[in-house]
Amino acid sequence: MAPALPRRRLLQAALFATATPAFSYAAGGGSATAATLPAPSAWTLRPFELKDVKVGQGVFAAKRQLMLDHGRGYDVNRLLQVFRANAGLSTGGAVAPGGWEGLDGEANGNLRGHYTGHFLTMLSQAYGSTGDQAYADKIRTMIGALTDVRAALRKDPAVLSVTGKFGTAAENVRGSYQYVSLPAAVLNGSATITLSAWVKPTHGANWTRVFDFGNNNTRYMYLAARNASGVPRFAISTNGPGGEQGLNGTAALPLNQWSHLAVTISGSTGTLYVNGTSVAQNTSMTLNPSSLGALTNNWLGRSNFDDPVFAGVYDEFNVWSRALTAAEITSLQSNRAAASSAGRGTLASYTFDETTGGTFADASGRGLTATLRRTWGGPSHAGFLAAYPETQFIDLESRTSPDYTKVWAPYYTAHKILKGLLDAYLATDDARALDLASGMCDWMYSRLSKLPEATLQRMWGIFSSGEFGGIVETIVDLYTITGKAEHLALAKLFDLDKLIDACAANTDTLDGLHANQHIPIFTGLIRLYDATGEARYLTAAKNFWGMVVPHRMYGIGGTSTAEFWKARGVIAGTISDTTAESCCAYNLLKLSRMLFFHEQDPKYMDYYERALYNQVLGSKQDKADAEKPLVTYFIGLTPGHVRDYTPKQGTTCCEGTGMESATKYQDSVYFKKADGSALYVNLYSPTTLTWSEKGVTVTQTTDYPREQGSTLTFGGGSAAFELRLRVPSWATSGFRVTVNGGAVSGTPVAGSYFAVSRTWQNGDVVKVAIPFRARVEKALDDSGLQTLFYGPVNLVARNSGTSYLQFGLYRNAALSGDLLPSLSPVSGKPLHYTLNGTEFAPFFEGTEDPTHAYFRRSEPKVVFGTTDSGVTNPARSDGSTLLDEIWAGAPFGTKSALVSRVQSTVNSWVSAGLLAQADGQKVVTTAQNASYVS
Repeated sequence: MAPALPRRRLLQAALFATATPAFSYAAGGGSATAATLPAPSAWTLRPFELKDVKVGQGVFAAKRQLMLDHGRGYDVNRLLQVFRANAGLSTGGAVAPGGWEGLDGEANGNLRGHYTGHFLTMLSQAYGSTGDQAYADKIRTMIGALTDVRAALRKDPAVLSVTGKFGTAAENVRGSYQYVSLPAAVLNGSATITLSAWVKPTHGANWTRVFDFGNNNTRYMYLAARNASGVPRFAISTNGPGGEQGLNGTAALPLNQWSHLAVTISGSTGTLYVNGTSVAQNTSMTLNPSSLGALTNNWLGRSNFDDPVFAGVYDEFNVWSRALTAAEITSLQSNRAAASSAGRGTLASYTFDETTGGTFADASGRGLTATLRRTWGGPSHAGFLAAYPETQFIDLESRTSPDYTKVWAPYYTAHKILKGLLDAYLATDDARALDLASGMCDWMYSRLSKLPEATLQRMWGIFSSGEFGGIVETIVDLYTITGKAEHLALAKLFDLDKLIDACAANTDTLDGLHANQHIPIFTGLIRLYDATGEARYLTAAKNFWGMVVPHRMYGIGGTSTAEFWKARGVIAGTISDTTAESCCAYNLLKLSRMLFFHEQDPKYMDYYERALYNQVLGSKQDKADAEKPLVTYFIGLTPGHVRDYTPKQGTTCCEGTGMESATKYQDSVYFKKADGSALYVNLYSPTTLTWSEKGVTVTQTTDYPREQGSTLTFGGGSAAFELRLRVPSWATSGFRVTVNGGAVSGTPVAGSYFAVSRTWQNGDVVKVAIPFRARVEKALDDSGLQTLFYGPVNLVARNSGTSYLQFGLYRNAALSGDLLPSLSPVSGKPLHYTLNGTEFAPFFEGTEDPTHAYFRRSEPKVVFGTTDSGVTNPARSDGSTLLDEIWAGAPFGTKSALVSRVQSTVNSWVSAGLLAQADGQKVVTTAQNASYVS
């Protein structure tokens, strides 16, 4: 009897039986029929496309323009360099961006390719938002190049022919992992030998081999272009590095210049020549090629050790079964070997004149044809596309612990590329992009579907190496277009059951987890719910959101410290220079948005406003730069922190998501009910919505958040629907709505939506008043550590001090509870205030000023309306003070209501022995005599 199939395998079988293609596409370079992602039936709301929401002048437009300019000006061939190199194609002299995209970057560039995916998404959003053809042209350039890359990877490597020293030559691009394999008979067991090569190194990596003949790292003979000291080294050994007999050069080979290298061995003498000059000689050699025996690895450009592949150009390579004289070596400097006194190599002679194919003819007469190969062989599937070999994916399958110098989140990188391709297809209808994306999923399914369930669970549970970003969301999105059952089955292969099951049971296991490795998992789970109806996916996502917001959230909307989560409810205890990784906010916004599509709980859009108007806006520097997007990685919340907009070595994940954020600021301003019966206004932002199904436009005119409200003007034809206006949770009083000058009946409730139902006509005007008030939010684990808000805006103190500043805010608090009267506005600078000589400014301003997002609350005296009672402000054991308890009753409709609150609170504190009766009377008298801002 066959064993029972696991649940996931049974579901996969069902998917294959029921799935039907939803879309067909051509694999060529033309355009496919225009496609959009079909909205899931489970969504009760629908988003608008970026092209339907135009951004008007304001804080978003200014930052967006900086990113649009960056995207327009950046040479995409630089991003494509690592892909072309991996495929052995010409890079056209392009220089890779470096940082995480470069072989010299962090972890040897093991994440390269991810930034190209982000850039494709950014360009797609830029094109969708603006319709500017320049972005579409860049997208098509990239898609064309990636199509060429995949085609090259599908085949054996082919020579990259370039101009040589004498004629043509063969280039080995850095990052190609290509080398030349020579037949085993090339050395012919000769005891006396000369090896000669013309090379032009293009990179200065140590220990790259001009040639290496051996079986392993015990028996070998090599010539390295650079040793650890940076000079050429020849060595031969039958006992590993400790038994090497060698010759070292005296100077480094110049980069991007031709150099001639030759080695002769005759009897006990070995000589190394550089450009015709003897630079080293060893007269005590006991080893020669005949000592090595039969060798299996006879390579040009590849090492028998774990060394980099030689990057550069080969012209001639010759091997003679004799030791050339110094004069013969000299003659090789100005002639091809065939025209020199030395003549062609008698054991092997390669001129690299080939301009096509992957083999090199031997002119020695021995017929030892050489072959161009990859160190890693080739892809396991024709759909493979990456900027590095498939080896990281292979390694992950047996890996049990993280090591990002070996394996750095290969499926995360695959996700960024896949998402970029899908977005490019949706933006430009270029069928090649869809074909590339579908092929990538076919390839991933071919790998992962063969693995045991336990292997998958182990892989996805490994920190960093097993990170896969939002790949599940993108795969499900792709499935809605292709209808291929394998694609939906692939999405489920990424299930991390221990995380899903814990969150579905509302068990918080986040302490110690890497934040951004896990947040995007949940957007994927929601999409799996949409596709399968499996309730645990959606339940897990909802519960997870509640574990982060507010329990692990800083005031600006960010989360994580040094990329990780700590215990639930610990905020003050986690503040550091490495808080609030920007990617986390990006992904929490996506998650909040997607949850809102299912359940219109205003808390999701309250969070969206918080994170968007503070961390996301503030993570983009207000400055132009052609080279970098100028986006933060971490936003330190320690006192005096200065934001770093050029983090690490560049091309980081957060710079990638930052580019995306800045070109889709408007994506959640408006949503529509699935049945078209309502329009949700989630954010107050200067935008123009075109709702084509209704034949109407809605134009928001506002300078929010510098303006406390917005005006919505309707255009086009008439349409009946409910206008649902978000009442922010902080808008506790004064929210008002008028239509064509008339007040709308009803009582707006903070943290809800206010509905206006009517048949809207061209010219209708809706005015929304949203009075701001200054308030504080306290760290969950330290009520004395606070952050200041004015409406949706986090106000931060600008001060170079590195200790927490102390501020009091009750001294002139308004009857409404508004703390703003205690601060003084700065003339000509909206949303800037001073307090005790310190300037407060909006967090969203992308400056390099040292800031204090949190401060120590200090209210040493009981003061009302700037009148000091002379009484020390007493505190309970938990740190809460008399003034805290009094003002917790705000807003107060009248002065007498405040005085009544003061009297009752004082009576309670006097009864509890926390305040002397005489001091209590002073407090009450001061409250009665003071004047207040209403």
